[in-house]
Amino acid sequence: MTKMAGRKPKHFLWQVEGKVAKIRLDRPERKNPLTFESYAELRDIFRDLVYAEDVDAVVFLPNGGNFCSGGDVHDIIGPLVKMDMKELLAFTRMTGDFVKAMLNCGKPIIAAVDGVAVGAGAIIAMASDIRIATPEAKTAFLFTRVGLAGCDMGACAILPRIIGQGRAAELLYTGRTMSAEEGERWGFFNRLVDAAALEAEALDMAARIASGPAFAHGITKTQLNQEWSMGLDQAIETEAQAQAICMQTGDFKRAYEAFVGKQKPVFEGN
Repeated sequence: MTKMAGRKPKHFLWQVEGKVAKIRLDRPERKNPLTFESYAELRDIFRDLVYAEDVDAVVFLPNGGNFCSGGDVHDIIGPLVKMDMKELLAFTRMTGDFVKAMLNCGKPIIAAVDGVAVGAGAIIAMASDIRIATPEAKTAFLFTRVGLAGCDMGACAILPRIIGQGRAAELLYTGRTMSAEEGERWGFFNRLVDAAALEAEALDMAARIASGPAFAHGITKTQLNQEWSMGLDQAIETEAQAQAICMQTGDFKRAYEAFVGKQKPVFEGN
């Protein structure tokens, strides 16, 4: 196990308060685009979160009124048009590994979306477990608008599971912007809140999740992801095994003893 509070990333802002890690991309003057370096550093920090003992939830926050404008036109797209196939595949695999790291980090992730969340920014929100947005949020999977396929970083697998096949197809073929109201109505956003309340709302939810049974939350996240490719019988059996494991934890015993004593359980994540 490792501690993450002391980490000092070079390409984004990172802070741990309590058991909640906060991430902000830090180029607000350009609506927080990603670069080769920030992609890789985000991938690495989510890989390391698997082993973090001081983080039980993660929140992606906006910066300067915007979430993320995707890959930087000059720092990423410009160099990509000069690369050969081997180099291009290494890049696309790296960006996919970032999403895999988010899915497999074992920690619930909340995306707090304000302003622009497009391209890879939309993917970050999509790959999070819970999404809260402001009415001003503008989300677009705009890959076709730069001559690429909509199947980027897991979009064709994950987005239809959130909003349905037809709606996902429309967004991925056209690259059009999904309004905040559409996003909430379609189930992409869990709720909409005013911009002034967004950060507090997301952090409050993260703190409530982090105060729960952290080991069990990790099991829940694993099951949510792995059961996509399971049949129903396999899923039910896998959940039976997962729940039996959780019944051996101290948190399960603590919850029972608190119930008997008519008290609120205090979970310790083990």
